[in-house]
Amino acid sequence: MSPDIVLLGNLLVDDVVFPDGRTRMGQAGGAILYTSLAAALWNARLGCVSLRGDDYPAAAIDALRSRGIALDGITPLHRTGLRTWLLYEGRLRRVIHRLGGPTHTEVSPGPGQIPAGWRAARAFHLAPMPLDVQRALVGSLRDPRAGPANACVSVDPHEIVTEESLPRWREVLAHVDAFFPSEDELRLDDTQADPRASLRRLANGRLRFVVHKRGAKGGLLYDAREDRFHEWAPQAYGMTDPTGAGDALAAGFLTAHLEGLAVEDCLRRAVVTASFAVEDWGPGGLLAASHADAEARLLAWFGGKATA
Repeated sequence: MSPDIVLLGNLLVDDVVFPDGRTRMGQAGGAILYTSLAAALWNARLGCVSLRGDDYPAAAIDALRSRGIALDGITPLHRTGLRTWLLYEGRLRRVIHRLGGPTHTEVSPGPGQIPAGWRAARAFHLAPMPLDVQRALVGSLRDPRAGPANACVSVDPHEIVTEESLPRWREVLAHVDAFFPSEDELRLDDTQADPRASLRRLANGRLRFVVHKRGAKGGLLYDAREDRFHEWAPQAYGMTDPTGAGDALAAGFLTAHLEGLAVEDCLRRAVVTASFAVEDWGPGGLLAASHADAEARLLAWFGGKATA
C-alpha cells in the first residue's frame, strides 16, 4: 500500500552547540527523523526516502519502524554518513558539515530511490537538501508519467533564499504547493523591514503557501490563493531544545492540510506538533508523545478544532 505522505531527506548525526555553552553530541538527527515522528502523531500513513550511514543510531530507525512508518525507501550508504555541527547563535542557527564525511548531495536521495509503488502518494515533502537535489526531485514528481499531477509537493529549504538565489528558487517554487523557510533561511533585502512583501515575492506558479517560521516569535503564513496572511504565536509547556521544531511544524501543517482543514486549523495543529519537539532534547519530546497526547493538547489550547 502506498503511503499518503512520502518524506524525502537526510538522516544525519548532529553535534549541537547552544549559545550558553551546552552541547549535545552524537544525536540522531536529520529533518526527516523529526518530520516523520511529528507526522506520525496524527496517524498519517508515511514512507521515508533517505540514505543511512553506518553510524546512524539503530534505535532511531527502530523508533520509526515501531510507529508503522514504511522504510522501504531508506538505502544503506555502506560508509559513515554526514555529521553536522548545529550552532545556535541567538535567533539564528548555522549548520556546518564536519570534515572527512560524504557531501550533502551524496547523502541525499534522488528520484530513482523513490519506490515505484509510492508514486501514487497524495503528498511529497522535501526536507532540507541542496537546491539542485530538490530541483531534480520536484521535476521528477511533477512529471505526469511519474505519478498523480495533483499530489501536494512541499519544500523546506537548506540553501538560503537571497536576492542572488531568488530567481533559481522561483523556478523551483513555481512547481510546488508549500514552502517552509525559517528566519535564517529567508534573507531577501526586504524581509526584516517588510516580511509580507518578501513572502509575496516568492509566490508564483503553483505555489500557494509560504510558511515563514520565526522561532520564538511564531511565524507568518502567506496564502497566495486567497492573497491573505495568517500569523501564529508559539506555545509550549517548556523550552529545552529548538532542534526539529520547524520540521515538526511543517509536518503538523501538512497532515491537517491533507485532511482538508482550514488554514487556521492547520496552523493550530502545527503549533501543537512543534510544541512536543522543543520540550526535550533532540527527538525525545516527539518520541515520548502519542496521538492521544496531541489530541489532548489541541483540545486544551484550541478547543480541539484542528482535527477532522
